[in-house]
Amino acid sequence: MQYGAFVISLDFELLWGVRDNRTIADYGANILGVREVIPALLDLFAERSIACTWATVGLLFFSTNAAMRAALPARKPRYSDARLSSYNYLDEVGPDEERDPYYYGFSLIKRTLDHPAQEIGTHTFSHFYCLEEGGDIEAFRADLEAAGAAAARLGIKLASIVFPRNQVDPAHLSVCRDFGLRAFRGNERVWFHRARSRSEQSLPMRACRLADSYLPIGGPHDHEPALVDGLVDIPASRFLRPATKSAALERLRLWRITSAMQTAAQRRKLFHLWWHPHNFGADLQANLAFLRAILDHFRTLQERYDMRSMTMAAVADEVLHAHRPKAGAAL
Repeated sequence: MQYGAFVISLDFELLWGVRDNRTIADYGANILGVREVIPALLDLFAERSIACTWATVGLLFFSTNAAMRAALPARKPRYSDARLSSYNYLDEVGPDEERDPYYYGFSLIKRTLDHPAQEIGTHTFSHFYCLEEGGDIEAFRADLEAAGAAAARLGIKLASIVFPRNQVDPAHLSVCRDFGLRAFRGNERVWFHRARSRSEQSLPMRACRLADSYLPIGGPHDHEPALVDGLVDIPASRFLRPATKSAALERLRLWRITSAMQTAAQRRKLFHLWWHPHNFGADLQANLAFLRAILDHFRTLQERYDMRSMTMAAVADEVLHAHRPKAGAAL
């Protein structure tokens, strides 16, 4: 890296991303809140000239039930835990976006496309789980094909992927490359953030991840992007947890993020912040205020160290360009 890079990626999924363990009854308010969250984020990003990658579930690209069902892949995952499959919830989906704001995102995607420096990436078509039993390669190939076709309807050529539940799997990366994807969000390079299936998640791992949000037990998480199987790994640095009511914890959480950003800017490395829009759904103003404080610090780093706001695709293009053989170089 010739300069520090500040990357934001958002896992845009609505109810598809949590339906295996949440319902409209217990989480619907957060999902409905996304209808206010996304316009607010887009306005803030435009005001501050912030680039963002919106990793979007392919099932959100439709405005009617008929169009959604017509776009389903022929081959679907056969998870041993049937609750994981989005296809098992299709009967819950309403007739169109106007009558079902929980499962459709077409209007929100269109709105995002109207704003500068916003990349639409993929979060797979069906919120596909690569490390769960039944998430086989051929089903994943069919899933990505459907995701690419859904995006193409809006003139989008997908370049970046964020794997649901961060289940990055080397065996699936070659399929991503086959479909022309150039970037993926890898996991933080510390043991308690390693990609795992749901059954492999343990209480100590979760506790370490929570503690790492407030204390530097995993280091600053500033990274260099790396080429992996022809794709560029743009590793996560920090999950932006929802705001809490504790002023002391919020100060500590902000320090944890901004100090790591400072390290990345000084070392000319990458700081990659991510979250889900529905994380802001329950207390939008408090979460926006926290994000503004982060962006205030970014502005300082931009002025002092020439740190730059970039999409995942933009980082990948620079890395791939740097590794491209120079004209006239010996083969």
